[in-house]
Amino acid sequence: MCFECENRDRSGYLERLRCGVADRGWLVQGVEGAGPYPPWAYTIGLSGYGLPELVVTGLPALAAGNLLNSQASRALRGSPLAPGDHIPLDDGRLIEVVSLAEPSAHLVFATALYGPEIRALQLVHADAQGRFPWSPDYRDGRAGQPVLGPRHAR
Repeated sequence: MCFECENRDRSGYLERLRCGVADRGWLVQGVEGAGPYPPWAYTIGLSGYGLPELVVTGLPALAAGNLLNSQASRALRGSPLAPGDHIPLDDGRLIEVVSLAEPSAHLVFATALYGPEIRALQLVHADAQGRFPWSPDYRDGRAGQPVLGPRHAR
């Protein structure tokens, strides 16, 4: 865990986040992977627009930031995401949208700014063969992308 997450007095960091959100509309908070836990990232600021925050797990920081920024921009342009949506990416892979079961348990700084009632959606990405983490063959059995909520019944 990072210093900001463990530090009891987060007021300085939260103020920097507030300013960043005010300047840019939203931010992306990255969380480094450690041991068996892969990296993940989430948006901070979409809640201020009445939209769910977005989360992605198992991607390197740059890829996660690019994905979250593109989908946040899309949502703010009037194409909000919903659980069960399938989104084709420019590289040919597919994303499935999953609602987070407990957003406040995972989005520490978004919760600190917007309260424990925030909503969040995970952008679950398929592997290069088009398989999702709920498939036993995902990434040839190597896992690496925790899914933080239930799939939407189609």
